[in-house]
Amino acid sequence: MGDNSKKPGIRFKGFTDDWEQRKLNEITDVRDGTHDSPKYVQEGHPFITSKNVSNGFINYDDVQYVTDEDYEEINKRSKVDVHDILMGMIGTIGNLALIRKEPDFAIKNVALIKYTGDIEYKYLYQALQADCVTSQLSTGMDGGTQKFVSLKKIRELDIPFPEECEQKKIGAYFSNLDTLITLHQRKQKSLKILLEKILFPQTKYCKKLNLCHNKKYIKHGEDTHGLQQ
Repeated sequence: MGDNSKKPGIRFKGFTDDWEQRKLNEITDVRDGTHDSPKYVQEGHPFITSKNVSNGFINYDDVQYVTDEDYEEINKRSKVDVHDILMGMIGTIGNLALIRKEPDFAIKNVALIKYTGDIEYKYLYQALQADCVTSQLSTGMDGGTQKFVSLKKIRELDIPFPEECEQKKIGAYFSNLDTLITLHQRKQKSLKILLEKILFPQTKYCKKLNLCHNKKYIKHGEDTHGLQQ
Protein backbone atom coordinates (compact mmCIF):
# COMPACT_ATOMS: atom_id res chain seq x y z
CA MET A 1 0.00 0.00 0.00
CA GLY A 2 1.53 3.31 -1.04
CA ASP A 3 2.01 6.22 1.37
CA ASN A 4 -0.55 8.35 -0.48
CA SER A 5 -3.01 5.56 -1.27
CA LYS A 6 -5.72 3.91 0.80
CA LYS A 7 -5.86 0.96 -1.58
CA PRO A 8 -3.35 -1.91 -1.82
CA GLY A 9 -1.50 -2.39 -5.09
CA ILE A 10 -2.71 -6.00 -5.37
CA ARG A 11 -6.01 -7.34 -4.03
CA PHE A 12 -8.64 -10.00 -4.60
CA LYS A 13 -11.12 -9.52 -7.42
CA GLY A 14 -14.33 -7.74 -6.51
CA PHE A 15 -12.96 -5.43 -3.83
CA THR A 16 -12.56 -1.73 -4.63
CA ASP A 17 -13.27 0.18 -1.39
CA ASP A 18 -10.56 2.20 0.32
CA TRP A 19 -8.84 0.72 3.33
CA GLU A 20 -8.99 2.58 6.64
CA GLN A 21 -6.26 2.90 9.26
CA ARG A 22 -7.30 2.01 12.82
CA LYS A 23 -5.38 1.99 16.07
CA LEU A 24 -5.12 -1.54 17.42
CA ASN A 25 -6.89 -0.60 20.65
CA GLU A 26 -9.83 0.74 18.60
CA ILE A 27 -10.56 -2.65 17.07
CA THR A 28 -9.63 -5.02 19.88
CA ASP A 29 -8.81 -5.27 23.58
CA VAL A 30 -5.05 -5.27 24.26
CA ARG A 31 -3.75 -6.34 27.67
CA ASP A 32 -0.62 -7.89 29.12
CA GLY A 33 0.10 -10.72 31.51
CA THR A 34 0.92 -10.60 35.20
CA HIS A 35 3.59 -8.25 36.53
CA ASP A 36 4.25 -10.51 39.50
CA SER A 37 6.69 -13.42 39.77
CA PRO A 38 4.77 -16.47 41.03
CA LYS A 39 6.46 -19.40 42.70
CA TYR A 40 7.39 -22.11 40.23
CA VAL A 41 6.46 -25.75 40.84
CA GLN A 42 7.46 -29.07 39.27
CA GLU A 43 4.00 -29.76 37.84
CA GLY A 44 1.10 -27.44 37.16
CA HIS A 45 0.01 -24.95 34.51
CA PRO A 46 2.60 -23.76 31.97
CA PHE A 47 3.76 -20.17 32.56
CA ILE A 48 4.31 -18.58 29.16
CA THR A 49 6.67 -15.63 28.64
CA SER A 50 8.00 -13.89 25.52
CA LYS A 51 10.64 -16.58 24.96
CA ASN A 52 7.86 -19.16 24.44
CA VAL A 53 6.12 -17.16 21.69
CA SER A 54 7.52 -17.73 18.20
CA ASN A 55 6.56 -18.48 14.60
CA GLY A 56 2.84 -18.42 15.24
CA PHE A 57 2.83 -21.01 18.04
CA ILE A 58 3.56 -21.58 21.71
CA ASN A 59 6.89 -23.32 22.21
CA TYR A 60 7.01 -25.27 25.48
CA ASP A 61 10.81 -25.60 25.58
CA ASP A 62 12.18 -24.60 29.01
CA VAL A 63 8.72 -23.65 30.24
CA GLN A 64 8.10 -23.09 33.95
CA TYR A 65 4.95 -24.16 35.84
CA VAL A 66 2.66 -22.44 38.34
CA THR A 67 0.08 -23.67 40.83
CA ASP A 68 -3.67 -23.78 40.30
CA GLU A 69 -4.01 -20.84 42.69
CA ASP A 70 -1.56 -18.61 40.78
CA TYR A 71 -3.05 -19.72 37.44
CA GLU A 72 -6.53 -18.64 38.54
CA GLU A 73 -5.28 -15.36 39.97
CA ILE A 74 -3.29 -14.38 36.86
CA ASN A 75 -6.15 -15.28 34.56
CA LYS A 76 -8.55 -12.94 36.34
CA ARG A 77 -7.00 -10.09 34.32
CA SER A 78 -5.30 -11.83 31.39
CA LYS A 79 -7.13 -15.03 30.48
CA VAL A 80 -6.14 -16.35 27.06
CA ASP A 81 -8.90 -17.76 24.83
CA VAL A 82 -9.18 -19.38 21.41
CA HIS A 83 -8.55 -16.91 18.51
CA ASP A 84 -6.57 -14.55 20.75
CA ILE A 85 -3.10 -13.47 19.62
CA LEU A 86 -0.01 -13.26 21.83
CA MET A 87 2.87 -10.89 21.04
CA GLY A 88 6.31 -11.01 22.63
CA MET A 89 7.22 -7.77 24.42
CA ILE A 90 10.76 -8.54 25.61
CA GLY A 91 13.81 -9.79 23.70
CA THR A 92 12.73 -10.58 20.15
CA ILE A 93 9.98 -8.01 19.78
CA GLY A 94 6.82 -8.78 17.84
CA ASN A 95 6.93 -12.58 17.79
CA LEU A 96 3.36 -13.86 17.54
CA ALA A 97 1.31 -16.89 18.49
CA LEU A 98 -2.25 -17.47 17.31
CA ILE A 99 -4.25 -19.49 19.82
CA ARG A 100 -5.88 -22.35 17.92
CA LYS A 101 -7.19 -24.52 20.76
CA GLU A 102 -8.36 -24.00 24.34
CA PRO A 103 -5.24 -22.97 26.31
CA ASP A 104 -4.19 -24.09 29.77
CA PHE A 105 -1.49 -21.58 30.62
CA ALA A 106 -0.89 -18.17 32.21
CA ILE A 107 1.22 -15.36 30.71
CA LYS A 108 3.83 -12.77 31.68
CA ASN A 109 5.77 -10.20 29.58
CA VAL A 110 3.43 -10.97 26.69
CA ALA A 111 0.83 -8.73 25.04
CA LEU A 112 -2.60 -10.36 24.88
CA ILE A 113 -4.58 -9.22 21.84
CA LYS A 114 -8.12 -10.42 22.49
CA TYR A 115 -10.54 -11.70 19.86
CA THR A 116 -13.57 -9.40 20.14
CA GLY A 117 -15.24 -10.00 16.78
CA ASP A 118 -14.59 -6.43 15.59
CA ILE A 119 -11.86 -7.65 13.22
CA GLU A 120 -11.32 -11.04 11.58
CA TYR A 121 -8.72 -12.76 13.77
CA LYS A 122 -6.94 -14.53 10.90
CA TYR A 123 -6.60 -11.23 9.07
CA LEU A 124 -5.32 -9.42 12.16
CA TYR A 125 -2.73 -12.16 12.74
CA GLN A 126 -1.41 -11.59 9.22
CA ALA A 127 -1.63 -7.79 9.42
CA LEU A 128 0.50 -7.77 12.58
CA GLN A 129 3.29 -9.41 10.55
CA ALA A 130 3.17 -6.86 7.72
CA ASP A 131 6.12 -4.50 7.26
CA CYS A 132 3.88 -1.48 7.77
CA VAL A 133 3.16 -2.74 11.31
CA THR A 134 6.47 -4.36 12.33
CA SER A 135 8.34 -1.18 11.35
CA GLN A 136 6.27 0.69 13.94
CA LEU A 137 7.41 -1.75 16.62
CA SER A 138 11.09 -1.46 15.69
CA THR A 139 11.15 2.32 16.07
CA GLY A 140 11.46 3.72 19.56
CA MET A 141 12.00 0.44 21.41
CA ASP A 142 13.01 0.78 25.04
CA GLY A 143 15.74 -0.95 27.00
CA GLY A 144 19.47 -1.47 26.58
CA THR A 145 20.83 -4.93 25.89
CA GLN A 146 17.41 -6.51 26.28
CA LYS A 147 14.92 -4.58 24.19
CA PHE A 148 11.26 -4.31 25.13
CA VAL A 149 8.17 -2.60 23.77
CA SER A 150 5.53 -0.96 25.94
CA LEU A 151 1.88 -1.97 26.02
CA LYS A 152 1.01 1.63 25.07
CA LYS A 153 3.11 1.31 21.90
CA ILE A 154 1.33 -1.91 20.92
CA ARG A 155 -2.10 -0.43 21.58
CA GLU A 156 -1.31 2.52 19.30
CA LEU A 157 -0.17 0.47 16.30
CA ASP A 158 -1.77 1.60 13.04
CA ILE A 159 -3.53 -1.39 11.46
CA PRO A 160 -4.76 -1.50 7.82
CA PHE A 161 -8.51 -2.08 8.06
CA PRO A 162 -10.43 -3.24 4.95
CA GLU A 163 -14.09 -4.23 4.94
CA GLU A 164 -15.07 -7.46 6.72
CA CYS A 165 -15.48 -9.62 3.60
CA GLU A 166 -12.03 -8.66 2.36
CA GLN A 167 -10.54 -9.31 5.80
CA LYS A 168 -11.96 -12.85 5.72
CA LYS A 169 -10.67 -13.45 2.19
CA ILE A 170 -7.14 -12.30 3.05
CA GLY A 171 -7.10 -14.13 6.39
CA ALA A 172 -8.23 -17.44 4.86
CA TYR A 173 -5.76 -17.18 1.99
CA PHE A 174 -2.71 -16.63 4.18
CA SER A 175 -3.90 -19.16 6.77
CA ASN A 176 -4.00 -21.85 4.07
CA LEU A 177 -0.57 -20.74 2.86
CA ASP A 178 0.84 -20.98 6.40
CA THR A 179 -0.57 -24.51 6.72
CA LEU A 180 1.12 -25.61 3.49
CA ILE A 181 4.43 -24.13 4.61
CA THR A 182 4.20 -25.83 8.03
CA LEU A 183 3.39 -29.23 6.47
CA HIS A 184 6.35 -28.89 4.11
CA GLN A 185 8.68 -28.00 7.00
CA ARG A 186 7.48 -30.99 9.03
CA LYS A 187 8.05 -33.33 6.09
CA GLN A 188 11.58 -31.98 5.75
CA LYS A 189 12.24 -32.47 9.47
CA SER A 190 10.81 -36.03 9.42
CA LEU A 191 13.02 -36.88 6.46
CA LYS A 192 16.07 -35.49 8.25
CA ILE A 193 15.31 -37.55 11.38
CA LEU A 194 14.85 -40.68 9.25
CA LEU A 195 18.16 -40.12 7.45
CA GLU A 196 19.97 -39.53 10.74
CA LYS A 197 18.64 -42.84 12.10
CA ILE A 198 19.80 -44.63 8.95
CA LEU A 199 23.19 -42.97 8.64
CA PHE A 200 24.23 -42.65 12.29
CA PRO A 201 24.30 -45.38 14.98
CA GLN A 202 21.84 -45.00 17.85
CA THR A 203 23.84 -44.99 21.10
CA LYS A 204 22.20 -45.53 24.47
CA TYR A 205 22.70 -41.82 25.19
CA CYS A 206 20.87 -40.80 21.99
CA LYS A 207 17.99 -43.18 22.70
CA LYS A 208 17.66 -41.77 26.20
CA LEU A 209 17.49 -38.21 24.83
CA ASN A 210 14.83 -39.19 22.29
CA LEU A 211 12.75 -40.89 24.99
CA CYS A 212 12.91 -37.84 27.26
CA HIS A 213 12.05 -35.55 24.35
CA ASN A 214 8.99 -37.60 23.39
CA LYS A 215 7.73 -37.87 26.97
CA LYS A 216 7.97 -34.10 27.37
CA TYR A 217 5.61 -33.36 24.51
CA ILE A 218 3.26 -36.28 25.18
CA LYS A 219 2.70 -34.71 28.57
CA HIS A 220 1.28 -31.56 26.99
CA GLY A 221 -0.57 -33.31 24.18
CA GLU A 222 1.74 -31.69 21.64
CA ASP A 223 3.53 -32.98 18.60
CA THR A 224 7.28 -33.45 18.64
CA HIS A 225 7.84 -29.93 17.41
CA GLY A 226 6.64 -28.53 20.72
CA LEU A 227 4.08 -26.37 18.92
CA GLN A 228 0.49 -25.74 19.90
CA GLN A 229 -1.99 -26.73 17.18
